[in-house]
Amino acid sequence: MNNASIEDVSATGVKIMDANLSDLEIEGAQLGGAYIHNIGMPPEGHPAYDPAAKQRPLKFENCDLNGSNIINCDLSNVNITECNLTGMKINGILVEDLLKKI
Repeated sequence: MNNASIEDVSATGVKIMDANLSDLEIEGAQLGGAYIHNIGMPPEGHPAYDPAAKQRPLKFENCDLNGSNIINCDLSNVNITECNLTGMKINGILVEDLLKKI
């Protein structure tokens, strides 16, 4: 499916596993209830594992992540810009409170 363009599709309940989705673009999609996990380079022991490989950055833009959970993720060097952070917590601490102390 390299370089495929799919429009006006219902793919409810689709599961994609062991896939290279580099440069994937999803636009105008409803992802409510989506479960995205184990994303990144193949782990040690996987046939495609390369210890020198580095995950390229992902970009989320104009997304409604209200009420979502981000658990056990590497967020080093993540840049959050012009976002509504109302009620957002990091390890149980309100981000708004942290920002007030800066």
